[in-house]
Amino acid sequence: MKAILHRLLIALLAVGMLATPVGVQAQHFNGERAFNYAREFVAIGPRWPTSAGHVQAEAFIRAHFQHDQLEEDTFTADTPIGPVTLHNFIVKFPGKKPGIVVLGTHYETNYPLRNINFVGANDGGSTTGLLMAIADTLRGKPNNGYSVWLVFFDGEEAFQSWSQSDSTYGSKHLAAKWDRDGTLKQIKAFLLTDMIGDKDLDIQRETNSTSWLTDLVQKAAHKFGYDRYFFQTEMAIEDDHLPFVHRGVPSIDIIDLDYGPNNSYHHTAQDTMDKISAHSLTIDGDVILETIRLINQR
Repeated sequence: MKAILHRLLIALLAVGMLATPVGVQAQHFNGERAFNYAREFVAIGPRWPTSAGHVQAEAFIRAHFQHDQLEEDTFTADTPIGPVTLHNFIVKFPGKKPGIVVLGTHYETNYPLRNINFVGANDGGSTTGLLMAIADTLRGKPNNGYSVWLVFFDGEEAFQSWSQSDSTYGSKHLAAKWDRDGTLKQIKAFLLTDMIGDKDLDIQRETNSTSWLTDLVQKAAHKFGYDRYFFQTEMAIEDDHLPFVHRGVPSIDIIDLDYGPNNSYHHTAQDTMDKISAHSLTIDGDVILETIRLINQR
């Protein structure tokens, strides 16, 4: 009997009937890798524009994508502290279908008017790691869908106080540049990610975002049983998606602006790696990659 059971076990394994847990695991995004990238990036420390940390952050991004199709968009921003040189980074993964899906994040931290110790583990760090890990899923693989471009925006944060003129410098510049050269017309969807490494993940429905794209994200979340992490509340948020929204690009801000009790970790020294998790980044990656698949099906 034991011999028969042993042979049956071997047969089941051979056809994969007992390998379901492994198969399920393989279908999920590697949030642990995203977390590790974020940890390495955040270890640079504060990275506000004009700081040594900002230079190191730029070098980190260049080194990570040195073998990819990387473009650097350098410009001078007129800020309350004077002219500042900023750098957007664009990483392109070509597809066979005409059109582009853009994934975005910002990578810098606040100019230190209030808190010189702010390292932005969640605010800029987590989503930088997320996009780097998403790049790993795209690199070297055939893509029959739209091209996927990853954008790392500079200058999202204010230099003095958040306002329409003192914020989102990188996205305003790039949206205007792409409007002039015709790139915007090729963009089928723009997915901005911000502050979604939070261990207590609670992504709001952002009301400035394009409704059909928000619906696709919700559909993607439902596929994985992630409904409780998405869209339980809603609010209007000013972020790097707005320069694209205002130019008619279908856009969504995937953001969790409820970070710590009463959002108390946001822009403080408490925004550290212990507040984010690989589990949340797994959820993010699963939903974003599924959303891209759904966009390609439209």
